[in-house]
Amino acid sequence: MSDVGFVLSRDSLQAHEASQRLSRFRRFGYQSWLIFRNQINLHYFWEKRWFFVALVVGFAVLKLDTPAGLTPEGHIVLTMSIVATILFVTEPVPLPTVALLIVIGQVVLLGLQSTEVAKSLMTDSVLFIMGSLMLAVAVVKQRLDKRIAWLIVQFTGTKTVWICFGISVVSGILASFVGEHTVAAMMLPVGLTLITLTSQDPHKVRNLAACLLFSISYGCSVAGIGTPSGGARNAIMIGYWQEFFYDPAHPETEVYLIDYVRWMTYAYPMFLLQLPMVTIILFLTFKPEYSDLSRAVTKLRMQVMLEGPLKPGDWVAILIFALVLTGWITLSQTLGMGIIAILGAAAFLVAGLVLWEDVNSGVNWGVVLLYAAAISLGVQMKDTGAAEWVAQSFLSFLSPFGADHGIGLWAAVSGLTTIVTNTMSNGAAVAVLGPIVLKMASVAGESPIIIGFITAVSSAFAYLTVVGTPACTIVYASGYLKTTDFLKVGWRMAIVSIIIMLAAAWVYWPLVGA
Repeated sequence: MSDVGFVLSRDSLQAHEASQRLSRFRRFGYQSWLIFRNQINLHYFWEKRWFFVALVVGFAVLKLDTPAGLTPEGHIVLTMSIVATILFVTEPVPLPTVALLIVIGQVVLLGLQSTEVAKSLMTDSVLFIMGSLMLAVAVVKQRLDKRIAWLIVQFTGTKTVWICFGISVVSGILASFVGEHTVAAMMLPVGLTLITLTSQDPHKVRNLAACLLFSISYGCSVAGIGTPSGGARNAIMIGYWQEFFYDPAHPETEVYLIDYVRWMTYAYPMFLLQLPMVTIILFLTFKPEYSDLSRAVTKLRMQVMLEGPLKPGDWVAILIFALVLTGWITLSQTLGMGIIAILGAAAFLVAGLVLWEDVNSGVNWGVVLLYAAAISLGVQMKDTGAAEWVAQSFLSFLSPFGADHGIGLWAAVSGLTTIVTNTMSNGAAVAVLGPIVLKMASVAGESPIIIGFITAVSSAFAYLTVVGTPACTIVYASGYLKTTDFLKVGWRMAIVSIIIMLAAAWVYWPLVGA
């Protein structure tokens, strides 16, 4: 019995020790899980820190007393704009999420009907962005982008700097007459072709992609000032000049009737001066991994040769795209540019030149939503008077510093317009600021022509944000660029553009009758 008792006691002891080991293991495992969970939580909050910072900033601004002259609704819209700008720049959450928050904010904070907000989302501009991206997919599917790229490099050679300059020149000259968003959609596949032929790994062509894609968007943006058809903002300012200052009973006021040729006389030289600056600034900001694209050009030439002459389907694609361009130039005022773009995309689908599966996978629908929400917020900036309040407050602040006349006033107007146009569409910026700055010019004894041109031209300096212009939005949709890239190069572009414009206003415009 003693042996049995010894065995039992030994087994009991072993069982007890095993139980203790299991208990220690469980305690250790539980403590490890707690540490792991806390690390996960800390990692999550650190990764999303700017999201929470934006919410705190928004809550603090919202709790401030509404400034004099600003409506409560305008206060809310400005708060939403500040929060959205922080999220656009820091990108702690996917940008389409910011678009969704803007939509929610308009309903919950502003008290707008969801149906009303939905209507503001689907404007002609949004239809145009969507249709342009669909057309870009169709162009890539037909591989016409390779032929356009081959045509460009035949003139520029294989050096990266000259290819980028050539892309800016082609994009700019076309955009000065057709419109920047149209050309950006057409040229995006060209840039993507050269990028992918250089390397399929985006990390190996990070800076090269930035130079090529910004050559498209900034080439288009600086060209938008060149002619009245370069952007809606130009036509808006021409209308303001005529409405505010032209009187048929006084022939001397005919100076305010700005026609197509006279606009080009003022603005086109500035556009031509800015073109080489685009390439210089891009190469100072982003040093491309490849200084020569000979390998990509060789592959491009081989692919073009292997494809042989244009096939019937290629000619149909060219015809459809030519009709779309013609429609944008001749019918956009009656049908709208968005409808024409959608019609072109539908024509490609009906002709069987592209499949819906290709369009569905090739279009970044989140970018469409993002641009729609940004336009909707811009509408509220205008409707609530927030944009006007910002303009008046900004100019009142600068007045004690002598910025109420001369080149100080010009710089103030340009700076204000640049800030506003980076938060809302350039057309809306001119629509809101135009009456204010033109009346201010009359009071200050300044030339309304000069002040008006400064405002319209500065509205093209939307280099800093993804949603500043459709051209920036379109190249961002490629997936090769980050929102911080726009800030990195955009402030340099803005400073150089402002200097060139102020020099033109000081030296050149008086010579041509301003």
